[in-house]
Amino acid sequence: MQSFALLKPIQSILWSVALLLLGNGLISTLLTLRGTDEGFSSATMGFIMSSYFIGFICGTWVSGRLIRRMGHIRTFAFCASICASSTLIHIIFIDAWVWIILRFFYGLAYITLMTVIESWLNSQAASHERGRVFAFYMVVNLGALTIAQQMLHIATPDNFLLFAIVSILISWAILPLTLTRRNQPTINSEKPKSSLKNLLKIAPLSFAGSTLSGLAMGAFWAMTPIYATQLGYDISGIALIMSLTILGGAALQIPIGRYSDKHDRPKVITWVVTLAGLIALSMAIIPSQTALLIVFFIWGGLSFSIYPLSVAQLIDQLHPDEIVSGSSDMLVLHGLGCAFAPVAAGSLMTLIGAQGLPLYIGAVLLILAAYTVYRRRRVVDLVSGNNAHFEPMVQTSSQVLSMMFDQPQRDLFDDPSFYGEEERERIINALRQSGS
Repeated sequence: MQSFALLKPIQSILWSVALLLLGNGLISTLLTLRGTDEGFSSATMGFIMSSYFIGFICGTWVSGRLIRRMGHIRTFAFCASICASSTLIHIIFIDAWVWIILRFFYGLAYITLMTVIESWLNSQAASHERGRVFAFYMVVNLGALTIAQQMLHIATPDNFLLFAIVSILISWAILPLTLTRRNQPTINSEKPKSSLKNLLKIAPLSFAGSTLSGLAMGAFWAMTPIYATQLGYDISGIALIMSLTILGGAALQIPIGRYSDKHDRPKVITWVVTLAGLIALSMAIIPSQTALLIVFFIWGGLSFSIYPLSVAQLIDQLHPDEIVSGSSDMLVLHGLGCAFAPVAAGSLMTLIGAQGLPLYIGAVLLILAAYTVYRRRRVVDLVSGNNAHFEPMVQTSSQVLSMMFDQPQRDLFDDPSFYGEEERERIINALRQSGS
């Protein structure tokens, strides 16, 4: 009953985000398949998909201003119209340069939509309820992304129907928010201070984990449909690969994360990244399509955990007042990695074929693994007392970060019995001396 009471104030927001993610999850895979059918090379598709992530990053800087100017509902309707219409323009003008421009503006509008939703969720949940709200939100995220891949069964990518469905879903996402009778929230005009230089100084392992996980995951989202097509999978097989990978991420993130809460987190990150890298490399030599599906499920569970593990490692090393700004920087770094990944992976696939994707992902993850080993053996990272509490995450807006840290969690930092008075003062002084 408590769960239903918790969901009641935010049910319209969850319906909107579910419809939005169904459309967004489908269009990313659909465009890759349609572009391949139209004769675009893997390198060209890499540029097209990278454009979305560039727009995503740019949108993180303009979304707050747009919402403060127009309000939540008007901003949501404005940006949803951009996403829905750009989806249809893709099949009117089948040209690589047009698609690059469309994906940029789609990414910019999409991150603004997510900012609207997540800031609204924050305003509707009491501080002590935000952890549970965040958990429900992640379930909706991963569930919608999984179901979206299965919608490829409805029609073939060369058909108009799937593009129309995406446009309809995104348009429908406007309805629950516009029908709500609840007051719109306000967005704080003060932006959290951001400094990538300080982040690199304080938490280089988290810095590297966020960036390199973006380099790996960006390639997965953008290029896996092309990889599967070149291996001979039909549309059903491609949808199954994508869905199983997402399900693996949903199933294994929490046990991996909870294990890292109770053990040496850098060591857990090392093992997770190493296994994910080795499994990615093994994809290049696995002959059985059935075995490959199982491998994708396991790889998804490991690889989807890297970014939230990196965020948790960052939280271990920051004062609570600096968590949101630091985590926002992590989001930007992850986005930058995602933006570069499709170009790099697509170019490699153009040169050596489909197996360029697992080789690229495996190489990126093993580089990260080597760095984590170096950090653990040569450098002792400053950790602020006990380990932070792991939360499963996907790439989203900075607004969602506040839901991860309710007031009781922040209060723990000020509790001498939790950290110790001397330990807390040492942490604060060390962070101040580093310039954070």
